[in-house]
Amino acid sequence: MATGFLAILDDIAALMDDVAVMSKVAAKKTAGILGDDLAVNAEKASGFVSSREIPVLWAITKGSLLNKLIILPIAFLLSSFLPIAITIILLLGGFYLGFEGAEKIYHFFVPHKKNSKKEELKQVETKEEILALEKERVKSAILTDFILSVEIVIITLGTVVGEPIVEQIIVVSLIAILATIGVYGIVALIVRMDEAGYYLIEKSNKESGFKFKLGEFLVAALPKVIKGLTIIGTIALILVSGGIFVHNLDFIHHLIPEAIPSMIAEFIIGLIFGFFAVVIVKLFIKAKKRMFN
Repeated sequence: MATGFLAILDDIAALMDDVAVMSKVAAKKTAGILGDDLAVNAEKASGFVSSREIPVLWAITKGSLLNKLIILPIAFLLSSFLPIAITIILLLGGFYLGFEGAEKIYHFFVPHKKNSKKEELKQVETKEEILALEKERVKSAILTDFILSVEIVIITLGTVVGEPIVEQIIVVSLIAILATIGVYGIVALIVRMDEAGYYLIEKSNKESGFKFKLGEFLVAALPKVIKGLTIIGTIALILVSGGIFVHNLDFIHHLIPEAIPSMIAEFIIGLIFGFFAVVIVKLFIKAKKRMFN
């Protein structure tokens, strides 16, 4: 009896050993996409009034966890019984991410009526209007998170193909949970930089002290960090989009000259597909307006 129990413990230890090794490999392979995820979500979670930043971020985090709960079982089933569906889903996600990135660039160069998040939140007058705007932003963030989560899950799944199903489930689920906690934990720290700065300023005894200077630095740095993340987030969307097409469509991969660095190639491909998606959406909107006017 004791021998059987020890054998079970030995099997569990061996399983955890294998899981740890595979998780380390998967973490390395998804590091780039996690960085993109951080940049994109930090940009999407910013721009709200201070008192609403954490509630909004918590709503996005819950949505992200729900995304993982939906994606994981579907990914395991499709990977086993219909692997082609994984590629189709990834390509559709690539179009969406490319569209979002290209649309931001388009709006930067072409005048448009759409205001920034902060301006929109300042213009609304009632609590209901503020909550409606927040709900819209949260939905957009969760949808983008869903697509990035699919990419993370698929890449992780690719590192454990051929392993026993139990190990696949543990490794992929572990990376998915760590991705959510890690990304949104860092995003929370970023969007609350100014609050931490004001707290340090308030608690400092003199203006020349370390606390005061650090507080001033954090308050002054936040707008620059957010602006930088907005740019990085846009680039990240296009890079992830291009990466999806390059790695899942062989003919595109073979069209790229070997002399071009992979990152530049993926950015160009993401930009092409992104602007193609923007044109299609705008034509669809125009056609819809003509039909109903």
